[in-house]
Amino acid sequence: MSDAPVLKDFIDRRSVAAVVSAVATAAGGFDEDIILEHIFDHEWERRALKQRIRHIAVSIRPHLPDDYAAALQIMRQAAPGVDGGGMSLWAFNDFVEEYGVDDPDLSLPALEQFTELASSEFAVRPFIVEYPERMATQMLAWARDPSPQVRRLASEGFRPRLPWGMGLPELKKDPAPIIPVLEELKRDPCDDVRRSVANNLNDISKDHPQLVVDLLTEWADDSSEMDALIKHALRTLLKQGHPGALELLGFRRDARVDLIAAVVDPVVVRVGDGTVLSLEIRSTTDAVQRLMVDYAVVFQNASGTGSRKVYKGVVVDLAGGESFALSRKISLAQRTTRRIIAGPHSVEVQVNGDVLARVRFDVVE
Repeated sequence: MSDAPVLKDFIDRRSVAAVVSAVATAAGGFDEDIILEHIFDHEWERRALKQRIRHIAVSIRPHLPDDYAAALQIMRQAAPGVDGGGMSLWAFNDFVEEYGVDDPDLSLPALEQFTELASSEFAVRPFIVEYPERMATQMLAWARDPSPQVRRLASEGFRPRLPWGMGLPELKKDPAPIIPVLEELKRDPCDDVRRSVANNLNDISKDHPQLVVDLLTEWADDSSEMDALIKHALRTLLKQGHPGALELLGFRRDARVDLIAAVVDPVVVRVGDGTVLSLEIRSTTDAVQRLMVDYAVVFQNASGTGSRKVYKGVVVDLAGGESFALSRKISLAQRTTRRIIAGPHSVEVQVNGDVLARVRFDVVE
């Protein structure tokens, strides 16, 4: 198992103390040690990343005025003065999410300010649920803001399926309010903003694949920036072999190839170790073909149905009659996101979305 730090470890005593100190200064002084003692209680090590951030915000709240407007003003004064807050700066956004949803007139300008230091993408989501029409207008206004951090918030906060974020079920059903924001940002000069647009479209594609394909077909031009956005936005549909997504990027679904070899070695591997997939394909046509060669591992799971995960391989332009070989290591290390279970596994070779072969291997304790 790896000893590498996880994200929650960056919410540490030094960074939390920096936040508490700045708030204490803005508030005119209070006992910082009492707050820190409350924050770093016996449950601290068990708390996940977002739980730690919420705990910081909740621990600070009793030391501020009861009136939300007065408390928020102190937090807004404190935020620019934090020295070394790192990921603990998210406590400012979380303070608004926890205590300010009932007062959007005060809270939304604060989130706009705080996102310059640490993204408000999580904190803005309860406001989208509570005030959908107002927030559609607000997101479009933020999409036109001079600040790239604010413009990114307009897209990232509006994602229907933001990882770690509150779900937005109404936008999963109907993403129409999102589209004007993405239209505004699709050629943004900031790479991070355009990447957020692509992430948002990838979210939408999980519920409305053809909508995303049609939209990106309209957006396509000869620029490298748009090409990168389209590829990133279509990543899920490409793994699924969606015909429209493949066609948009120049891949034929019915690639004319033969699979010469597909071998997994070793075929018996222990949990924690790895095996290697080696494959070779050959073109069976005279014309040059653009091929997306991927592989999918079907992991054993508790239900016995198998859990399939597609891994990106390579994109290659294969000349007529030419052969191409690829080798990839398959890790069977235990991870927090996937538990490796002993039993039969398999790997599938996938070319332009079509599975050409499945090769079995066994995982043992």
